[in-house]
Amino acid sequence: MLARAYARARISAVDRRAAEMAMIFLLDDPAPQVRLALAEALADCEDAPRAVILPLAEDQPEIAAHIILRSSLLTDGDLVDLAAKGSATTRMLIAHRAFVSRPVSAALAEIGDVADVSALLGNEGAVLSRRSLSRIADRLGDDAEIRALLLDRDDLPSDARHALVEKIGMALAGYGLIQAAVGANRVERITREACDVATIGMVGEVCAAEMPALVEHLRLTGRLTPVFLMHALCTGRVEFFAAAITDLSGQAERRVRSILSDGREAAVRALYEAAGLGRDISALFAEATMLWRQEAKAGDDGFSVSERLLSRARAAGDASCQSMLELVERLAIAEQRQTARSYALIAARDAA
Repeated sequence: MLARAYARARISAVDRRAAEMAMIFLLDDPAPQVRLALAEALADCEDAPRAVILPLAEDQPEIAAHIILRSSLLTDGDLVDLAAKGSATTRMLIAHRAFVSRPVSAALAEIGDVADVSALLGNEGAVLSRRSLSRIADRLGDDAEIRALLLDRDDLPSDARHALVEKIGMALAGYGLIQAAVGANRVERITREACDVATIGMVGEVCAAEMPALVEHLRLTGRLTPVFLMHALCTGRVEFFAAAITDLSGQAERRVRSILSDGREAAVRALYEAAGLGRDISALFAEATMLWRQEAKAGDDGFSVSERLLSRARAAGDASCQSMLELVERLAIAEQRQTARSYALIAARDAA
């Protein structure tokens, strides 16, 4: 009754100090029902004494829940401290608050378990920075539920998205039933191709500001292979390809773009060799670049670039280039099949 009267401002200004002291004294009552009554009455009070609110927030879970979930008096610092020294239940309660600020979300992303981070990601009132999302992907990306929640977000950084795609591939490759049905060696190849196709689809949707970070991530994870780069070039992912060559060669972006779009074949080859491609491979990339320019001017499908390169390699009997281009062709076919599946799915939904 005392707490309700205080919360409803039914106590005179003269008696409020005495009421506060009385409630502070009641925090030591051994009966949890007393502290629970205080928490229920003061949880929504905007001018309740912090000397009462903070101890209640650290009380037993059924008592603290009212304060942690509802009290606006808990600052970001209070909530971060509670998350750090509290239990998994405490962190779960914080994750379910109507509003979770960016600093508090960052703390949960850093120390939270799967359950409370899942609650945080599912909370529409939680504000998460891109850095926090990347941290969650790094710490908990092996969990299927966390992956699904992260991949559904439009604000997930592209490098974190790619890392999750890789984790999905590894999870599928390690699944015993798939290995038994397909074979371990073939599973590894199929998984890598599927990840490459997913990555190629991803780079076409990444904004220019995120492209350098994605390229750096792919380089560090060993994904910028000649096959992958050739596929990006042949399918017209020019922004990504230029960013990748800029990163690998160490040259200025403006110079790289100028050479790719207008440079002579010798300059193009020199650029590719500066990016770490061997002489034979650089010649093939230079030829692909010239074909891509022709296709871009004619407005044709970039898939024909890889077809024409492969046809020339077979005619010349170049086994090394032919082998690489066959891998590029396989990626292109896989991508076209995925596009066809997506088109059919959309058509079916529209028809329904």
